[in-house]
Amino acid sequence: MSKTYARETICIQSGWKPKKGEPRILPVYQSTTFKYETSAQMGELFDLQASGYFYSRLQNPTNDCVAAKICELEGGVAAMLTSSGQAANYYAIFNICEAGDHVVASSTIYGGTFNLLLVTMKKMGIDCTVVDPDASLEELRKAMQSNTKCVFGETIANPALVVLDIEKFAALAHEHGVPLIVDNTFATPINCRPFEWGADIVTHSTTKYMDGHAMTVGGAIVDSGNFDWEKYRDKFPGLCTPDASYHGVTYTQSFGKGAYITKATVQLMRDLGSIQAPQNAFLLNIGLETLALRMERHCQNGQKVAEFLAGHSKVAWVKYPGLTSDKYYELGQKYLPDGSCGVISFGLKGGREAAERMMNELQLASIVTHVADARTCVLHPASTTHRQMTEEQLKEAGVAPEMIRLSVGIEHADDIIADLDQAMTKAE
Repeated sequence: MSKTYARETICIQSGWKPKKGEPRILPVYQSTTFKYETSAQMGELFDLQASGYFYSRLQNPTNDCVAAKICELEGGVAAMLTSSGQAANYYAIFNICEAGDHVVASSTIYGGTFNLLLVTMKKMGIDCTVVDPDASLEELRKAMQSNTKCVFGETIANPALVVLDIEKFAALAHEHGVPLIVDNTFATPINCRPFEWGADIVTHSTTKYMDGHAMTVGGAIVDSGNFDWEKYRDKFPGLCTPDASYHGVTYTQSFGKGAYITKATVQLMRDLGSIQAPQNAFLLNIGLETLALRMERHCQNGQKVAEFLAGHSKVAWVKYPGLTSDKYYELGQKYLPDGSCGVISFGLKGGREAAERMMNELQLASIVTHVADARTCVLHPASTTHRQMTEEQLKEAGVAPEMIRLSVGIEHADDIIADLDQAMTKAE
């Protein structure tokens, strides 16, 4: 599809391209296997000498159409779907890291990703150093090591709402010959395309705004095609040297700009199997069709609710990049000029106990372990998504004990505000 189309049009038209007599709507290819006429034909697929489908753990037509749409939205060259956003982050990093390697990550990343990097992947021999996203480039350089293989951050941190200075982190990564991986879940490609600011790889929890209706868990990885793996071939042998499990294929030589996603698909998905179900991909595609419309409403509502909270007598503080008083307002204007997202973090003057009382009084908003769908919902991060962190780690992540993460939905803003107001009044 032409790169000249607007993102709103890509949301509707990209991905599935029906030919004469084919279904207008993307079909669900609900099949584990695909038929061939000879063993030789299938052998070529297993040797990566031909393209095609033979087993849905590796590739599926429904999934590939949806991945292609997300790829075009982000302005990348190749993409793949995974079973969850957590799987996407794991694959994105593990695709270029192995035992003995090192990762640098922003300290404000989502608690689940923090645990993945600092606990689970550490057991695999991959170390991680977390850095203050607000630190100067000079300070950040101190975290880089000779065995560092990537830098990782989130466009908008969950739930601290720190706006990542993508250009600064891209400069850090590139001067050390490694890629910058950015989780773009909260901003979505509607509000920010990290590749335009120097990022190399983007991940998503498609469970959030892309689905938009809390129906399907999923993830995605998109490669910009801009990082020159061959230039740093000693750092990335998995991509730049022969893979014995595929008769010595070298991904960069055989697949060019598609090397990174091809390796993640035919090697990691082959061995680890975190495939997104075709039915989930089908539902995700329906969500993507209205992504641009919904993000506009989420941002409009988020701004109104943030301004209401900022002026409320019972509210101690509010974090939202759209507020002129916010620490990240300027970065938000740079990277997110059309709006950030519908997520707001705030704290009540009564502290953690007041937060819990207030949340219990909500009538329209629900307390759920989720964020970023059509319905307004709330969560207490310190006792849920980030409860595995120490007090010091919570502080580094920007998660205060009294923090409430409010995900503003697409209901009428006045109804959301009225619900918050009555809940704070009853919680006195």
